[in-house]
Amino acid sequence: MPEMAHRADALLGWLRARENEMAELLAELVAIPTENPPGKNYGACVDLLEKRLRDFGLDCERVQASGRKEDEGEALVSLIAGYGSGERRFYFHGHYDVVPAQSQEQFQPVRKDHFLFGRGSCDMKGGIVAMLYAILALRASGSELGGRIELTLVPNEETGGEGGSAWLAAQGRLGHGGIGMLLAEPTSGVVWNANRGAISMRVRVRGKSAHVGLQHQGENAFERMVRVVQRLQEVKKEVEQRVTSFNIGAEQARQSILMLGGQSGGGANFNVVPEECWFTVDRRINPEENFDEEKSRLIEVLENCRREGIALEWDIFQEGRSSACAEEGRLGKALAHSVHAVTGEAPRFEMCPGLLEIRFYAAQGVAAYAYGPGLLSVAHGPNEYVDLRKMTDCAAIYGLTAWDMFQS
Repeated sequence: MPEMAHRADALLGWLRARENEMAELLAELVAIPTENPPGKNYGACVDLLEKRLRDFGLDCERVQASGRKEDEGEALVSLIAGYGSGERRFYFHGHYDVVPAQSQEQFQPVRKDHFLFGRGSCDMKGGIVAMLYAILALRASGSELGGRIELTLVPNEETGGEGGSAWLAAQGRLGHGGIGMLLAEPTSGVVWNANRGAISMRVRVRGKSAHVGLQHQGENAFERMVRVVQRLQEVKKEVEQRVTSFNIGAEQARQSILMLGGQSGGGANFNVVPEECWFTVDRRINPEENFDEEKSRLIEVLENCRREGIALEWDIFQEGRSSACAEEGRLGKALAHSVHAVTGEAPRFEMCPGLLEIRFYAAQGVAAYAYGPGLLSVAHGPNEYVDLRKMTDCAAIYGLTAWDMFQS
């Protein structure tokens, strides 16, 4: 594919000459502690991003999620920027929130040669910079697209997407006219073309308090909780016999997942009958499974326990559906060709071990994949970093993939 190789060289040449410029913008973004939870400093980050997008001559729209009161924290604002015009759209997608830091020093970016250290450099502000510069590189090279690249930057990904991607999807603002979508998560050089779904809940079991010497007058919430857990363990045993057919990472397992007691607690003292005990349930669902059926099954177990006389309640604090796009699909092939043209190596396609925001686009029938410059092994860690050379390579891959998709 001589034309793709020539275009890859052109994009790479332009981008590599701007490694320092890209690093400076990334350092500015890292220095804004957009920790989530609780969701801090979103406004400052959005203001910086919007200013840079407009300075670069891109159109940009601020979209604020409704329903949040002023005293509930920072406004949840997404940015939708773009280049080009037409009904066909290729989506770049990223989130600007980061997980809480182990130390506030992580928000003091440090550059060492081709590496930039700091919270969010890997997950995924480095990816955001790469996507922005992919657009600029395409424009600088005079590439005719025959459509529009739309860059969507959202908050709250680290806590499930409420007020960010989930809200935009509910408003019909994701995927319209989409011919494909790329997400800049830290994929360690592989392509994630699928993700597990998730149902995460907290179960609270009630009892009646009493002194240990009068325990017969109480109702032991812990012992009741054990009975509930035993019922769920029966489901766990059956669920974890199921396996996925998708490629997975070397350290992962193919089995479907039901984890009990990731968090738990209860009781007032060692010599008091516990009045309340609680635990979490985290169900991770393979793409081959039916989300609604698996959710109903968990709730049915809890409802049966309640009918047996166990006082309990539950709340679901995270939900996300699985998604999957074919490796051999049009976008899958375009992305693979672009990766090979830039790096000289063919990428491996795998299922992500967690949730991905590709699910919001896949639900609209838009092919969606994750590929980013960071390493999953350092994301969320105390020494998070991104290799700036990988960031420029990814920018070229993003631009080349988008260009290729508009050719058909």
